[in-house]
Amino acid sequence: MKKTDLIFELSERSTLPKAEVKICVNTILTALTKGIYSGEGVEIRGFGSFYRKYKKARLGINPKTKERTQVGEKFMPFFKPGKPLREVVNKN
Repeated sequence: MKKTDLIFELSERSTLPKAEVKICVNTILTALTKGIYSGEGVEIRGFGSFYRKYKKARLGINPKTKERTQVGEKFMPFFKPGKPLREVVNKN
């Protein structure tokens, strides 16, 4: 599902016009981004947690040329699903 699909779905299920739903979705995504960036993280009960994780510097290999190169340290966003989401995804 793309962002535009989400906006369409939410506007169909509510009485709000697409323009207002788009503002709401963008506001939620901005708040998620700020929470992850700040290091505080974001927890949505029943869905999961978004947070950032530190990755140490390492030696990487270019798969095309097999050349070894240094990859710097960085923070990466991570998502840990909540138990209800895991159960829904793992249903047979």
